[in-house]
Amino acid sequence: MKFPDNFLWGGAFAANQVEGAYKAGGKGLSTADIFPKGDRKSGGVFFRSYDQILEAIEDEDDMKYPKRRGIDFYHRYKEDIALFAEMGFKALRFSFSWPRIYPNGDEETPNQQGLDYYGEVIAELKKYGITPIITLSHFEMPLHLVKEYNGWQDRRTIQYFLNYAKTMIDAFHEDIRYWITFNEIDATLHIPLIGAGLIEEKTVGDFESVKYQALHHQFVASALLTKYVHENYPDLMIGCMSTKNLKYPATCKPEDCMQWLLETEADSACTDVQVFGSYPYVWQKMWKEKGIELKFEDEDLRIMKEYPVDFVSFSYYASLVTSAEGSKKEKTSANLLVGEKNPYLKQTPWGWQIDPVGLRFSLNQMYDRYKLPMFVAENGLGTLDVLENGTVNDDYRIDYLRSHIEEMGKAIEDGVPVFGYTYWGCIDCISASTSEMSKRYGFIYVDQDDDGNGTLKRYPKKSFAWYKKVIASNGDDLD
Repeated sequence: MKFPDNFLWGGAFAANQVEGAYKAGGKGLSTADIFPKGDRKSGGVFFRSYDQILEAIEDEDDMKYPKRRGIDFYHRYKEDIALFAEMGFKALRFSFSWPRIYPNGDEETPNQQGLDYYGEVIAELKKYGITPIITLSHFEMPLHLVKEYNGWQDRRTIQYFLNYAKTMIDAFHEDIRYWITFNEIDATLHIPLIGAGLIEEKTVGDFESVKYQALHHQFVASALLTKYVHENYPDLMIGCMSTKNLKYPATCKPEDCMQWLLETEADSACTDVQVFGSYPYVWQKMWKEKGIELKFEDEDLRIMKEYPVDFVSFSYYASLVTSAEGSKKEKTSANLLVGEKNPYLKQTPWGWQIDPVGLRFSLNQMYDRYKLPMFVAENGLGTLDVLENGTVNDDYRIDYLRSHIEEMGKAIEDGVPVFGYTYWGCIDCISASTSEMSKRYGFIYVDQDDDGNGTLKRYPKKSFAWYKKVIASNGDDLD
């Protein structure tokens, strides 16, 4: 295998899962700040009623809401970035916190303390030669926009997002080339409060229609931002990011293959819109059958068509199986979806099936479809780690990484132009789905338990040294 000479090896995390300090520096409340801890048996606590949201806002017991504390990256970023540099990171994909810049989301001027903070983080990365790759909206919308506008249901949110996004790009365009608009934009359909700030009780109209209307507003915002960047900063690149919901047909039975085809087309739709600038036939057919009608302004479809994204990024963790008789089959989870279990694959303690070949499959499938540069924005193993004698002997994580990097290398040999790979949760952080600490991904162990107890001391795991070797050899040494 031969990886490109300037391949961007690194790691990834979201501001809401690591920063903590949710009241510091003038930051406003986000959707992430109201979610209590779940667990791997009961799953995540994604669906909050409006009354629960109001209760959480008033609740001063911050220990109930793990993303409020994160792992204190806000104060420890120099220590953590030094550890990433020790591993040899070429890139760090992370997000800016929208409410750290615009605390309510609809202010006319940004919070200077937030801009100063991110300027310091970027300067620290620059000191070590680490390329920042920024996600502008990663599951932490200002909570004020949720309460007052029902998030992305309201078209005015397009302009509020653009104000924020342009502020950040204007401030940091000299230091950041790669920008991603929305993390896992398809989350709007699966976890609408997290993905788009939608509350069903506050929704005017059919909630299913409102989810697609909110997505439309996000697509328009992405295109308008791309237009702004292309006109003002032509050297920058704007990318989209979706969940790669890879599925296989359960059998070669024609009905199973037809079911697979229809689901694959539907699961590809969010990326299709941002690359091709039009809505796919499977969605249009579904909208007609369900009576879903979207409100477009005159210029929307033209803007979407004229300003597609410059690269495609995605998260890939697991695969599923689908069949025409799906309701009768054993189920398991894979990130945002639940689907049929594959008997040929092992699972993590959270039920996610481990399928390294699926990464090669996904890269080939998506490049064949989009013909744009590809970036693996998230991939990783979340599991239970045990700290012993100051480290974690996580050979299972090394095995996971080795097999996935090998398959990514094969995809590059196949001809897929992959320019980077950022392993998810490169330092242990609060789980997005369950707000636990015990679901650990990182190369660096953080001493904190699910209830927030611990010293927050950082401990490199065995995988830390292994990934350092991989980066130093540009993917040649995977032993």
